[in-house]
Amino acid sequence: QVRLAESGGGNVQAGGSLRVSCVASGSFFRVNDMAWYRQAPGSQRELVAGVTRESVTNYADSVKGRFTISRDNAKHTIYLQMNSLKSDDTAVYYCYAKVQQLYNKILQDYDYWGQGTQVTVTS
Repeated sequence: QVRLAESGGGNVQAGGSLRVSCVASGSFFRVNDMAWYRQAPGSQRELVAGVTRESVTNYADSVKGRFTISRDNAKHTIYLQMNSLKSDDTAVYYCYAKVQQLYNKILQDYDYWGQGTQVTVTS
């Protein structure tokens, strides 16, 4: 139905930068809110940054001033520019999207998750 494809993960040294991308594809009426979550080993999944369709953003306190989320509605794509990376940023980063789909001619919201992309920050 709907697929979220993340890309751009990899290894980076502390203080460096990395940009991850997520593209939504498939059958849907509209992609509304999208977000980046992350999960470190032994930790719970946490919200990193979110962006509405109108490009209103919010960030976790731990990444404010360092990360920037943006989106391209025409391409159904979000980006996460990560600067001044720290070892604590090491995690699997997951793309999330709230997608409007027609079900029996009724427009409803559905949640979708990508499979994740690994970001490893070395010191």
